[in-house]
Amino acid sequence: MESIAPATFTGGCACGAVRCVSAAGPLAMVNCHCRDCQRAGGAGLSPTVVVARAAFALTGEPKCYEVASEAGNTATRAFCGHCGSPLFAWTGARPDVIGIRAGSLDDPSWFRPAVDFWVASKQPWDLLHPHTKKFAEGFVQEPEAAPLDSGVAP
Repeated sequence: MESIAPATFTGGCACGAVRCVSAAGPLAMVNCHCRDCQRAGGAGLSPTVVVARAAFALTGEPKCYEVASEAGNTATRAFCGHCGSPLFAWTGARPDVIGIRAGSLDDPSWFRPAVDFWVASKQPWDLLHPHTKKFAEGFVQEPEAAPLDSGVAP
């Protein structure tokens, strides 16, 4: 899928109390199907725009919730304490990046995921795009973490 991602972009919650801006384009655009992302967003997946933490700026005070991720790291999820909108997340394993929820972007129309993670945890009613790379679990740069060809959890 061709990406038309902007060089900078903005987003925020439904009530406007929390706003964010990325001063640089996305490092990656992914869908996460882990159970924690499903619970946090009330959906089958979390469409996420990954950006460099150094390029991320925030106004307002989000509330945060920490949880042990399926990979065993601490995942911190930020949401608006007024309207409850899920906004962004980060993990102790990758402190240099922030994952912004695509639905919180002012213009989410350019979001084009290239990868689906944790498809072993996906729900049977959650359909995968045929052109994304699929990983049964999280992305690890090792041979045993090769993408799934079928897009179906083992």
